Amino acid sequence: MTTTTIRIDYSAFPEGFDLSRPDAIAEVIEQALRESGIPAEASDVLSHLKIELPTAQLGAASRTLAEMRLI
Repeated sequence: MTTTTIRIDYSAFPEGFDLSRPDAIAEVIEQALRESGIPAEASDVLSHLKIELPTAQLGAASRTLAEMRLI
């Protein structure tokens, strides 16, 4: 299985996300992706959020992230 990594800089996050709790943000995003059927892993990496997911599900993940106004 091929894996894709998406990196989103915290400065690009829309209002409504509590940037003081990056682990909680990662958990919320990971849960949203999983609810969409995407086995993703999200984690805090100092200046950005890192999301790893199967490349075959990149389109579906992009839709979910766009709905959350993250991309």
